[in-house]
Amino acid sequence: MAMAAACCLLTLTLTVSFVPLVYGNSEGDALYMLRRSLSDPDNVLQSWDPTLVNPCTWFHITCNQDNRVTRVDLGNSNLSGHLVPELGKLEHLQYLELYKNNIQGTIPADLGNLKSLVSLDLYNNNISGTIPSSLGKLKSLVFLRLNDNKLTGPIPRDLVGISSLKVVDVSSNDLCGTIPTSGPFEHIPLNNFENNHRLEGPELLGLATYDTNCS
Repeated sequence: MAMAAACCLLTLTLTVSFVPLVYGNSEGDALYMLRRSLSDPDNVLQSWDPTLVNPCTWFHITCNQDNRVTRVDLGNSNLSGHLVPELGKLEHLQYLELYKNNIQGTIPADLGNLKSLVSLDLYNNNISGTIPSSLGKLKSLVFLRLNDNKLTGPIPRDLVGISSLKVVDVSSNDLCGTIPTSGPFEHIPLNNFENNHRLEGPELLGLATYDTNCS
C-alpha cells in the first residue's frame, strides 16, 4: 500500500514538474503550423522538430530566460507559402522578421495579439490583402515595414494611436486613400509611402475623407 502511494506521489510530482512547460509546447505548435504552411527548398527550418518540449533549440528562434519565444528571424531565407493565424499565440514575441522571401496570402489579423511586438518586418514579399486594423493594438511597436508587397486598401487609422511607432514603410504596394499626418505619422517621410498609385496625401485633417480612391 505504501509503495502504491509512493508511486502515485512520484507520478504526481513528475506531472506537476512539467506543467510550466505547457506554454512551450503551444508556442512550438504555433511555429510548427508556420513551418507546415511554408515551402522551404533550402531546409532552413529543418531543426523545427515538434517533438521537442519547446522551440528554443530551433535555429532562427530566440527565447528569453523563461523559454518564451521572443524572436523569429527568417529574413532572406527563400521561403514561400503563407502566414498562419497561430502566430498570434506567441505572446512574448518582440521581433517577427520574414522579409525578402516569397510569402503570399494575407497578414493574419491575429498578429494584433502580439502585445510585446517591437518590429514587424514583412517587406519584399508577395503579401496581398489589406493591412489589418488589429495592428493598432500593438502598443510596443517601433518598426512596421511592409514595403514591396501587393497590399491593398487604406492605411488603418488605428495605427495613429501607436505612440512608440518610429518607422513605417508601406511604399511599393497598391494602397489607396490618404496618408495619415497625426500621431507618429507626423514624422514619417513621404517617400515611405511612394509607389502606391491610389494613395493620396498627406491628408488635410477635417477637409478630406481618408478613404479617397478606395471604392
